[in-house]
Formats: sequence, C-alpha cells, structure tokens
Amino acid sequence: MDFPNLETERLTLVQITQANVIEIFSIFSNDEVIRYYGMNAFTEKVQAEKMIESFQTRFENQHGMRWGLIEKESNELIGTIGLNNLIIASKRTEIGYDLLPAYWRKGYASEAINKVITYCYQNLGLYRIGAIIFPENIASSSLLEKIGFKMEGKLRGYLFQGNESHDVNVFSLLKSDWEK
Repeated sequence: MDFPNLETERLTLVQITQANVIEIFSIFSNDEVIRYYGMNAFTEKVQAEKMIESFQTRFENQHGMRWGLIEKESNELIGTIGLNNLIIASKRTEIGYDLLPAYWRKGYASEAINKVITYCYQNLGLYRIGAIIFPENIASSSLLEKIGFKMEGKLRGYLFQGNESHDVNVFSLLKSDWEK
C-alpha cells in the first residue's frame, strides 16, 4: 500500500521521512509540545531518526501511520498527526497529534483531525477512533469534544513520563456518531 497523502485547505499531510529529521527533532525536543505526550523530550537527533524509522515500520506492518503536517503557505512542517494501535481487522485505532506552539489555537489541529477521521472511516473502513489525553490537557480535550469525541473514562497510571506514571482520559468517536 502506498502512503496516503491528504490535503486540507491550509495543510498537506505527507509521509515523514529521514529528510524531516531536523523538523521532527525540533518538535519532539520542545518541552511545550511534549508536556502531555507521554514521553520525555528528545535531547539527541538520533532519537528523531529512530522515531521516523518506527513510523515507517508501523506503516509497513499496518499497525499505524504518521503524517507530517506541512503548512501550505510557508511549506514548513509544523506538527504531526497519526494513527496508533491501528488494528484494521478490529476496525479501530487511536489518534494522536502535535503542533509547534506558534500554530496552537489557529484551527490547524481540527483541520488535520477531521481529514484523518474522514480517511479512517471512508478509506480504512474503521468503526472506532480512540484518543488518550492527559486530564490536564484541557485544550486537547475540548478540541476532541468539539469534533464529537466522547470521554469514556480514565486509565490510571497509563503513561510514564518525567519519571512518574500519569492517569489519562480515554475519548472515542464511533463511525455511527460521526455520520450523524
């Protein structure tokens, strides 16, 4: 399967390659970006290289996919969005996303999320899209609820970051809810 490039009004969603290692390092070494990501900030470029390799492997194994968000106006990679724990046979996945702080609260995340949701339901035939969000990440929780996701509950001690375990809230959007 070829990697699916997607497009929105202001973004092009493309496959992330080793050519993007500097941008990926920039995103994932930014403490503001990874505050609620469930991992520690990158400190070395090799970490970005390994992450990009893992994106490629997960895509090849059909366990996930990760797009780079290219802002059309500047042609800059401003964040990523992806599917984690993709199980096509079970018709489900989890969505995750990140943006550089300069692009927060400008509608880029909702634009990308809506495009990926449409792709999941129309092209992959999925039924459920989940999301794992730190309770403190009010902006992300509000964004998902505005799109139509419902909070299902809490997973205690689910993510380990900053040398401690953190609870997360679980959200989901079912195809039947999305179609309404």
